[in-house]
Amino acid sequence: MRIIAGSARGRKLFSPEGMDVRPTTDKVKESLFNIIQFEIPGARVLDLFSGTGQLGLEALSRGAAEAVFVDASGKSLATVKKNVALCGFGDRSRLVSGDAFAYLARGEGPFDLVFLDPPYHKGLCDRALALLSPCLGEQAAVICETQADEALPERCGELVLHREYRYSAIMLRVYRRKEREE
Repeated sequence: MRIIAGSARGRKLFSPEGMDVRPTTDKVKESLFNIIQFEIPGARVLDLFSGTGQLGLEALSRGAAEAVFVDASGKSLATVKKNVALCGFGDRSRLVSGDAFAYLARGEGPFDLVFLDPPYHKGLCDRALALLSPCLGEQAAVICETQADEALPERCGELVLHREYRYSAIMLRVYRRKEREE
């Protein structure tokens, strides 16, 4: 697992031991960042269920202004902290320990990019999508990574499924506000 492009390109990231965290593969991550490449510069990013922090860190490496990493696991946040330091992004990163839904309920934002990559088949993307609207900027993109067989709604509050991309057993879904529908 590494940073693919930008100022921290090639940095090999730390990953916690065991099966608690399932990092996004480099192939899927590269495809994801090709999809949103023009939205990254200057963006404020939320990496919810951050795990290793690799999605938020990749965004920072590619020019995002700031990233907030949220995870309930102390082990995961310790890994994110090490990865933030490794990449030199401490001044543009904030780590939040705690429940993702409690964080969303606070309504912090606005965020321009949101990465949702929770444990699969637990309904966590659905729950997060339902709480996200107050945290989003007008042109925000929300990217959900799930297993391909995991169903997500086409509409959730102000968010509408904009595009889907399948990579073998993984599905990336991009949501946007209704007014940005094309």
